[in-house]
Amino acid sequence: MEKIINYENLSYFAYSNDKEIKGEIRGVVLNFFGLGGMAMYPEGTNDGHFFAEKNVLYITPYTNPWGWMNKDEVNLTDEILDVLFDKYNLSNDIPIVSTGGSMGGLACIVYTKYAKRTPIGCVANCPVCDLPYHFTERVDLPRTLYSAFYSYDCDLDTALKSASPLHLIDTLPQKTEYIIFHCDKDRAVNINMHSEKFVDALAKTRDVRFYIAKGRDHCDLGERLSEKYREEILGFIS
Repeated sequence: MEKIINYENLSYFAYSNDKEIKGEIRGVVLNFFGLGGMAMYPEGTNDGHFFAEKNVLYITPYTNPWGWMNKDEVNLTDEILDVLFDKYNLSNDIPIVSTGGSMGGLACIVYTKYAKRTPIGCVANCPVCDLPYHFTERVDLPRTLYSAFYSYDCDLDTALKSASPLHLIDTLPQKTEYIIFHCDKDRAVNINMHSEKFVDALAKTRDVRFYIAKGRDHCDLGERLSEKYREEILGFIS
């Protein structure tokens, strides 16, 4: 299909804080929605303002609310980045950090494998890590996953594993550093079945940092770890 996204219509397809940045762009942060995320941000976001003050480009792609970082979502994100990289003549060496929570946590991990420009860092909050298991975890999930992967030319289990962090560990890029946050009272994405399994497997071949928010529910890191989450993102940008 012909690509239609350009700088003039970019706000239809993504939120970007680029117009707030006063100096030279130092890095890029991608933020992916959780399941069902449909917001558009014409007035900006707190995170967008925060990163603009530090000359960091902050982008939220308006991806399919049931996208699960399938092929279409990867291609859309690449296209959005193409527009901004061309607009500001950014080097392909500029640091990119992939972030998100829940489905967005899965998305930010999976995107590092398929991205046109490989992120150097990935910071995930309560990510879904075992997608075939997640299909069985809640009654609201099968319809979303079937929607995301229905068109794949393979069986559903194979399609789910193609976007499942736990099943991609051996193929995740070596240049990318992964940092995982998870709430130990998470009732939507079980920490034991997702982040703990993923971190344990990933730690066999590389360093990974894992932060546990004690006594907190899904994606609710609390003030201290929310600040740490931002610090870890900024740590990838010199």
